[in-house]
Amino acid sequence: MDEHQDRFGAEPVLRELHIPASAYYRWRRTGHEPCERHRRDAELTERIREIHTDSGGIYGSPRVHAVLKREGTATGHKRIERLMREAGLHGISPRPHDKAFTRRDPAATLAPDLVDRNFTAPAPNRLWDTDLTMITTDEGPLWLSTIRDAFSRRMVAWETSARADADLVLSSLEYALASREVEPGQLVHHADHGCQYTSIKLTTR
Repeated sequence: MDEHQDRFGAEPVLRELHIPASAYYRWRRTGHEPCERHRRDAELTERIREIHTDSGGIYGSPRVHAVLKREGTATGHKRIERLMREAGLHGISPRPHDKAFTRRDPAATLAPDLVDRNFTAPAPNRLWDTDLTMITTDEGPLWLSTIRDAFSRRMVAWETSARADADLVLSSLEYALASREVEPGQLVHHADHGCQYTSIKLTTR
């Protein structure tokens, strides 16, 4: 059909073959649309992965959709759900009564527990316990990394970020070390087994 169209134009050929012009042009469109749709889905999936990673792996389709909408990307909830499902991406919601939240890396090498649930200390700067907490805001989650002195029960340092990553917890630790005089070998820095705390960045430090 296309080679005859190039020579005579579409309309005469369609009349000769008794094919409605509307049917022909609809067929031409459907021949190109799937490729364009797949290309757009691939681009959208890549951006969804970035948003999901930036959220610390907790964003589900509603929050991903909200981020895309703020960025000016017009797409439906169902499409986001489908693309996340096909990419194996899932959101995780912390319990309403417990917003402290970290995810364990099953491949990580864990440090020994030097505290054994005894969160007391004989003097300042002997035991610090740290935690990562999610704070819900209109712009999405804000992550709060805190370090507390077990002796005084006062906050040594805190830092916030839109990303729940190793850089956030390392930044709060660096701030704490800079603000206190810590004797080598005297301080225990206690955390849970979340992937942020068992990361190479933090364990090396």
